[in-house]
Order: sequence, then structure tokens, then C-alpha cells
Amino acid sequence: MSDPLGLISGAGGANKLPMMGAPRNNVGNNQNPDFKSLLMSNLNEVNALQQDAGKATEDLVTGKRTDLEGVIAATEKADVAFKMLQAMRNQVMEAYEEVKQMRV
Repeated sequence: MSDPLGLISGAGGANKLPMMGAPRNNVGNNQNPDFKSLLMSNLNEVNALQQDAGKATEDLVTGKRTDLEGVIAATEKADVAFKMLQAMRNQVMEAYEEVKQMRV
């Protein structure tokens, strides 16, 4: 299974996530990215994968490219990345709804 967002493989994605119980002072410490920067980098990566898939499809249709397998692979890669991003969004929305339901 491919890991387009780099969250599963040992390519550095999983090592950059904050660990439970780790100190949270990120002031002046750029080793642990905050949620916003991590989310934005993943959004940019998914967007780039979708643009690459669109370009590959366009090139196949116009005849600039002949490898159908490569186009299918690029399209599937972008699809999986988008589905992972959608799943993350759904979990964040569920957490928000749960916090919204809490009594203060």
C-alpha cells in the first residue's frame, strides 16, 4: 500500500509527529511542526498529486504520453491521498462535534 502523505512509512513522516507525553513548547523549536503547518504541507502534497494526475491524463489524451499504466498509477495515487485527507477531515469534524456537545 502506498503512503502518499508520508504518515506511515519510515521516510521521516512518522518520526516528525509529536509523541504522547512529550513537552509541547514549540517556541523557537522547529523540529516538531504544529498542526497547521503539518496540515498545510499535506494539503499541498495532495494538491500536487492531483495536478500531476490531471497532467498525466491530459498528456495521454493529447498523445504526448503512451504509458497507460503510469497514468493509472498517478490517478490512483492521487485518489488514495485524497481519500486519506478526507478521512482525516472527517475525524477532525467528529472531534469538533464531540467537543461542541460537552457541557461546561
